[in-house]
Amino acid sequence: MKKKVIIIGAVGGGATTASQIRKLDSEIEIILLEKTSYLSYGACGMPYYLGEVIKDRESLFAATPEKLHTKKNIDVRMHHEALKIDRDKKSLLVRDHDKNQDYEEAYDYLVLATGASPFIPDIPGLEKIPAFHLRTVEDMDRIKQFVETSKPKVCTIIGGGYIGVEMSENFTHLGMKVNLVERSEHVISVIDEETAIKLQEHITEQGVNLYTKDGLNEVLPECTLKLDSGETFQSDFILLSVGVKPNNLLAKEAGLSTGESGGVVSNEFMQTDDPSIYAVGDVVESLDLIDGTRKQVPLAWPAHRQAYIIARHLSGNPVPFKGMLGTAIAKVFNLSIGSTGLGEKELKEKGYSYRTSVHEGKSHAGYYPGARDVYVRVHFCPDTGKIFGGNVVGGAGVDKQIDVLATAIYGGLTITDLQEIETCYAPPFSSPKGLLNMIGYKGAGLMEKE
Repeated sequence: MKKKVIIIGAVGGGATTASQIRKLDSEIEIILLEKTSYLSYGACGMPYYLGEVIKDRESLFAATPEKLHTKKNIDVRMHHEALKIDRDKKSLLVRDHDKNQDYEEAYDYLVLATGASPFIPDIPGLEKIPAFHLRTVEDMDRIKQFVETSKPKVCTIIGGGYIGVEMSENFTHLGMKVNLVERSEHVISVIDEETAIKLQEHITEQGVNLYTKDGLNEVLPECTLKLDSGETFQSDFILLSVGVKPNNLLAKEAGLSTGESGGVVSNEFMQTDDPSIYAVGDVVESLDLIDGTRKQVPLAWPAHRQAYIIARHLSGNPVPFKGMLGTAIAKVFNLSIGSTGLGEKELKEKGYSYRTSVHEGKSHAGYYPGARDVYVRVHFCPDTGKIFGGNVVGGAGVDKQIDVLATAIYGGLTITDLQEIETCYAPPFSSPKGLLNMIGYKGAGLMEKE
């Protein structure tokens, strides 16, 4: 009898899982449920659409229900919401919002791709000011409509993570005065402080009012914001960007385990406690590649890799998910900032003994026009040279350094092995000794001092 898999959620992780399963199994029945009006869209592109860097809204959408049905024989059901999982009956209670009726759908396998939702802090007076968050297409459209109709002059972003700093650039491009408020010591808390400070200096040079070690305490009348520090100022609207929480209610009500992060716990094949139920993307808590601890990382790469892992397992040719580094990058005005693996804060929290190799150089040969400053920090074990992670900020080539570093970690290279990586060189592209080569030489010197 033909097997059936139901996938709950049709954005990055869900839609990709459906496509990957179909590539490996032409016979299995695939039902893809999505409660909203949109599927398979480029969420990471939404800040740039709002900033009018991306002009065409439709370019954000990778597929349509019709295309998935006709080309891949995937039964896509839009405006369908999963309400309850009956694990004993292997049945799913589904609500068809178009017909306003509920029905049961049996499954052989179930994939949870329910994603995550923005965390909304409890701020007194929040209802006194237009407040938005940016997670879905609907969120993006609401912000777009507000900006076009109200023509705000001042925006305040609460939260200086990757989305917060990206939106500070895009709102500035629209001619707004931007306030960026971050409760932590510095923006992008997973980045080392020394790296983040260089970015912060650049952000303020672009005219953004940056408030660190501060938070939004209260919204007063006439759209006046009061910070924890007591400082007050007016703003036409606020964007809440203080993190996300996994949409785990369906899983929890079904008795599936969740971790400290709230993510659904899975094994190396993305199976939950129930071997017939898998989890993928922002809802899942998986493994850290460095030390095997539990980690929930709401990024695109892990979701796409996990989708492939599920498809391989369902097709009977399994490969394990080895873990994730949380590799990420952001463009912020004229700089880029990226990281991979464990940063200094996390290393300290976990009690690691580590050393840090630091190098500041040029993106390519200094005598060739257009060379930009690049600052690199890499953490490693002083005894073995094992690379724990690192972060980079600079005007060009940041992605190259982060990608090579992530590859080195996956390949098990040590800090001294970075000396030996033969990177391509010509004056417009690099230097005879690349930035990570220099990190390797300096790292070797630090190990010799031990």
